Amino acid sequence: MTTLTAHDLTLWRGPNCLFEDLSFRVDAGALLLIRGPNGSGKTTLLRVLCGLTRPETGRVEWRGLSIERHRAEFGAELAYFGHVNGLKADLTVMQNLTFAAQLLGQSGDRIPDLLDALSLSLCADLEVRYLSAGQKRRTALARVLMSDAALWLLDEPVTNLDAAGRSYVEERLCAHVAGGGLAIAATHEDIRLATGTPTEIMLGDDA
Repeated sequence: MTTLTAHDLTLWRGPNCLFEDLSFRVDAGALLLIRGPNGSGKTTLLRVLCGLTRPETGRVEWRGLSIERHRAEFGAELAYFGHVNGLKADLTVMQNLTFAAQLLGQSGDRIPDLLDALSLSLCADLEVRYLSAGQKRRTALARVLMSDAALWLLDEPVTNLDAAGRSYVEERLCAHVAGGGLAIAATHEDIRLATGTPTEIMLGDDA
């Protein structure tokens, strides 16, 4: 079954415990929002869920198997949008996305629509080194939105987007989960789905 499960996760940052004995499950067709104030551990929890950070205790399972022991299988089904954009600075926006499409075994037909929806069309032929921080983030986000990965892990996916871009991301998230995928997003902002209200977990002082 297409499920991501967190079992009794505990993680400390120096003297501060970000979360303790945290358990939850996300099934196919669901969106989970990770909420909380700055510094509460939202990004760190995403990194734990994708295997980039190890918790003090607990484990994460994908399809009932440990992600630590089955990294290749897990990675093949994961699309991660983190703080590091992972773009080639000497390639243009179009070249970065075309390369990503080739790695995914795609034709690249989706790229023009992504560029329009994320307000990147005018800078499509610019090298990434000349983009603003917001343009770089939107280019990195486009790579996830064109992915057919079953699991999307997203860090602030609607930040720095205008109303049209935000609606487009929400539509793509809705289509992803409606098609049997699952997504987890760390966010300060509400994300609306036409198919229902996302599940939320709260970290930090507001928990």
